[in-house]
Amino acid sequence: MVNPQITNLIIILGMMQVGKKIPFDDPTVMNGVRALYILSNVLIVTVFYYIQMKINANKDKTTLKYVEPAPMGSAEEGKLVTTTVQAYDSEQVRAQFKTQMMGVGMMAFMHLYLKYTNPLLVQSIIPFKGALESNLFQVYVRGKPAVGDLKRPWKTAGPMGMGGSEPKSDKKSIEEMERAGRGGVKEE
Repeated sequence: MVNPQITNLIIILGMMQVGKKIPFDDPTVMNGVRALYILSNVLIVTVFYYIQMKINANKDKTTLKYVEPAPMGSAEEGKLVTTTVQAYDSEQVRAQFKTQMMGVGMMAFMHLYLKYTNPLLVQSIIPFKGALESNLFQVYVRGKPAVGDLKRPWKTAGPMGMGGSEPKSDKKSIEEMERAGRGGVKEE
């Protein structure tokens, strides 16, 4: 399968070419592009809501322990997190929703205040594609088992979706943090 960042780049470059041919100065066309963007975001929020419903229905109280990496550029050590699969997945949905709403806010600023129109096309596709490629979608909608790349805790994306930090869930890292007395309070 092709790397998601490569397909995103292909989509961006393709939509830039398509955007050159679209008459954005026509109000009917502009309203159509705005409607596409709004529809895309409604679908994304619907996907997140459906995933949250599935998480709540599963009620997976399996304990999940991992060492959360320190923030980028920080001299601090990571912190031990003890939670449940249900709480972890719910937090992941909230984080994705928050990220999506920040994107909508930035897009609104760029479109309404700065009068940029081309990004509406790209932002109608890329975030929706990202929601469909997310680990949560794979596990809860497509029904894939949480093994391999889908094993919790999931690697977090770094800036601009590129290489991020990976939580450590190996026994040695967890025991080191427990001995050091860092974290470990179960979140419910």
